[in-house]
Amino acid sequence: MGTSQFFGLNIAGSALAAFQSSVNTTANNISNVQTKGYSKQVTTLETSEALRVNAKYGTTGTGVAAIAVTQLRDFYYDTKYWNNNAGLGLYETRLYYMEQMQMYLRDDDTEQGFATLLKTMFNDMDSLKGHTGDENYRKQFIGSAQSLAVYFNGMSSSLSDLQLTINSEVKATVDSINAISQKIALINKQINQIEVRGGYANELRDERALLVDQLSVMAPVEVSETPITNSNYPDMYLGMNNYSVKIAGQSLVNGNDYRTLTCTPRTQKVNQTDIEGLYEVTWSDTGMKFNATSGSMSGTLKALFEMRDGNNGENFRGKIGTEAGSIQDVQVNGRPVTQITVKDPSITEIQKLTIAEEGLLTIRDDDYEYSDFTVNDDGSYTFTLKMQLNSVQKSKFLGENVAIGKSIEAMGIPYYQAQMNEFLRNFAKGFNDIQRGDPADPGVDADGNPMGSFFVGKRATGGEYDFTDTNLTSTSNTYYQLTAANITVAAETLNNPRRLAAVTESEYTDGTDKYTLIEESLKMESKTTMYRGGGSDDFLQCLLSDVAVDTQESKLFYQNYSNIEMSINLQRQSISGVDEDEEALELVKFQNAYNLASKMISVMAEMYDRLILETGV
Repeated sequence: MGTSQFFGLNIAGSALAAFQSSVNTTANNISNVQTKGYSKQVTTLETSEALRVNAKYGTTGTGVAAIAVTQLRDFYYDTKYWNNNAGLGLYETRLYYMEQMQMYLRDDDTEQGFATLLKTMFNDMDSLKGHTGDENYRKQFIGSAQSLAVYFNGMSSSLSDLQLTINSEVKATVDSINAISQKIALINKQINQIEVRGGYANELRDERALLVDQLSVMAPVEVSETPITNSNYPDMYLGMNNYSVKIAGQSLVNGNDYRTLTCTPRTQKVNQTDIEGLYEVTWSDTGMKFNATSGSMSGTLKALFEMRDGNNGENFRGKIGTEAGSIQDVQVNGRPVTQITVKDPSITEIQKLTIAEEGLLTIRDDDYEYSDFTVNDDGSYTFTLKMQLNSVQKSKFLGENVAIGKSIEAMGIPYYQAQMNEFLRNFAKGFNDIQRGDPADPGVDADGNPMGSFFVGKRATGGEYDFTDTNLTSTSNTYYQLTAANITVAAETLNNPRRLAAVTESEYTDGTDKYTLIEESLKMESKTTMYRGGGSDDFLQCLLSDVAVDTQESKLFYQNYSNIEMSINLQRQSISGVDEDEEALELVKFQNAYNLASKMISVMAEMYDRLILETGV
């Protein structure tokens, strides 16, 4: 079979169509040069199927065909980018909140902080020596002591507000993850609907990859795309792919199906100073907890939980006793409940006790609500559950490890609240003990009356904790009740400066300015039992060191991950990015090819014109 006389026009026409497609693709690239997430597209050209002819050469070319417009993308660099994003999100979020904490602890010319207020209080106390009979000096010292208490009230309130902000951001981040998982599943379906017919869903694939970019900042992702084949003929590709996404090793999207996370407010506090309603995150379909602080986790979500719940690994832990009575039933308000005695507790000092008055006791990965607790003389704790355990549980729980909250190796808000509480409990107890004096020779005020507590804790229901109880329970009047949020100078002393004790009962002489107890109180400024083996004046420096170390670490890692992100992104963009100069060159190349094809048609048209009109063929 021979070719048509007009076959050359067909070949030239195929070139026009092919290069027109290439020009259109280049135009699309140029128009999307600033579009976020867009990948460079190319037109794939292929020689048309050759035509067999009755000649020695056997076949003849039939021209060119544009068989596909596909995107340029490298999954290897995408994966590296996503892996790095999780670390970048983690340390960027950490750094943001650590810098805020540094601002709270600032003490300089622009912000009067702890060191300044403490120094002022001790200076006013020193001025009181020799003037204990002068109410003005008394008022000045009491006022500076109250200013110090108000400072801690404000610090605690600021940290609580920050915890509330982070908690809201946890909810917003979870909502974003849910929205992204739903969108990816929908796009998966749309892509398969297009590509099963032989097309290429380039724009949808770009949109999906951009969503994974956003997701990878929040949590570590694993992405895989596998061809879907005929179950009866495994080698038969059906033109569709199964695209799946995992976060922290758990399935989030699988083809057209997706999972979501649910934020549920806690019914009980974990830490004494926690705000109400902190969110726990669970999988919506199974109700299983999503462990946002696990070793395999990273990203913004982990950083939020670390800053919101971080306790530097100092949560309450212990082991249920094996002796008789370690687990026993009691009656509370006419209802049978179970009491559990916990041995070898991780927290033995009341000053460091951070657990909530009522909360959740974790045994064998299950949570059990307790209504109160008691610290026994041997150092063990007895918790009263809000339920009665069955016989099987009682048998299994003997000797089991228990915990309140998770051990989170990060210095978050609970950690800094706990450090303030520890310092204040030591400081207030030390000062109050001096004011009260020895039972045999108690401290007395300016009128010879026995002195009570100078520093107290405000009760939420009104009144004050003055720490007169000796048995420690969750409701007793002990220093466990004193926190940075409620410390204050006793109202009686604020209203009547004569209530401050300067001497003991044996030293009291009406009208004489003695100051034995004031002299003793002044030693507290540098007394080494106040905080971490240092004096009161060392407290701020210890906290600033903690914050500075964490901030510097976060800043260093953030910078490292940022540099890596820039490097990977450059490699990524070198493949999939649109370069204006390159596209301009491509445009000239395709234009020239298009012009040549047009010239070919023009030449052949002249040939046919001569052939038809002048030879009469």
